[in-house]
Amino acid sequence: MRFLLTSAGIKNASIHDALVDLLGKPIPESNALCIPTATHAFGQPELAWRFISGQEPRTPMCELGWKSLGVLELTALPSIDEEQWVPLVQKTDVLLVNGGDPLYLCYWMRQSGLADLLPSLRAVYVGLSAGSIVMAPNIGEHFVRWKPPTGGDETLGVVGFSMFPHLDHEDLPKNTMADAERWAAGMQVPAYAIDDQTAIKVTDGTVEVVSEGHWKLFTPSPEATLPSSA
Repeated sequence: MRFLLTSAGIKNASIHDALVDLLGKPIPESNALCIPTATHAFGQPELAWRFISGQEPRTPMCELGWKSLGVLELTALPSIDEEQWVPLVQKTDVLLVNGGDPLYLCYWMRQSGLADLLPSLRAVYVGLSAGSIVMAPNIGEHFVRWKPPTGGDETLGVVGFSMFPHLDHEDLPKNTMADAERWAAGMQVPAYAIDDQTAIKVTDGTVEVVSEGHWKLFTPSPEATLPSSA
């Protein structure tokens, strides 16, 4: 798959152009499926509605003018025959994955079978906040709220880096660069802190930062990468 991992959706022209480049055709000619699942862990169903209906201009995703737009609700998929939904995912042009709780999203990606399907898809994966950081090997304790049955902070590990979104956001006082540095000190892979004007584009393993804002790459210290002693 090709990935566009955003902090806050398609916020500016540079991120928009990166999306069109990944799609290989204009947005009005592209079919999309949106995934609101991560929002449910917050107990605020209005957030899912605003995402699906394209009524969230602060994080534009579904309101971009897609040729068609459907909803893929991961919590429903285990009760549906795969023949009912897998072909739809296989032929779509893009998956739009909402923010919310990353571990809740990871759990339902696995439970639904979508996580196993991702590597074979031709679709572009576009993540928003939690929809982005779920692709990392782990998220760090800073982002742990909903806890999976197995515990821990492990996520899907589709990409080889972790992300700290919403850097220096005015409504998130614990998302300063100093907070990002403390978070990154505990990560064992390269870690990006990105603001809402920044996204990370991944094509065939090649990583490119797309930004009209600010960001920082942290590389793990030798101590962080050493295996723990027995």
